[in-house]
Amino acid sequence: MQERLDIARVEPAGYRAMLGLEKYMASSPLPKSLYHLVKLRASQMNGCSFCVDMHSHDAKAAGETDERLFTVAAWRDAPFFTDAERAALALTEAATRLSPEGVSDEVWDEAAKHFTENELAALVLAIAVINAWNRISIPTRKVAGSMRKAHAAHA
Repeated sequence: MQERLDIARVEPAGYRAMLGLEKYMASSPLPKSLYHLVKLRASQMNGCSFCVDMHSHDAKAAGETDERLFTVAAWRDAPFFTDAERAALALTEAATRLSPEGVSDEVWDEAAKHFTENELAALVLAIAVINAWNRISIPTRKVAGSMRKAHAAHA
């Protein structure tokens, strides 16, 4: 596969705006480990190989365990996730694949039980941000592993 379009090169101001959202997320009240899980799960659902690859490696570098990375796609059946993480992953799935009814009260209420209002707001933003990145990477055919290769070449 070959990348169709390098948005960072063609529209750098728009790309920098997206990076601004990432900068906010780094300082948000959402736990970093949870943000990694949210990014990975939404990217898996969207079929974004570039983001699945990148966020798996990022999560691993941040200390995430192999067993959790290997089972995040099947989090409902894996014993490695807390109730709060399960609630966040359920909200991630519901907000990534919106049904005609939107996100159910059941999913929302479960997430609201585990997170403060500020954390919940950051979680919703996190889900929106990764879905936006997926919707940039998929149509432009960002190549899985290319970001790591570019960073290694500059190191």
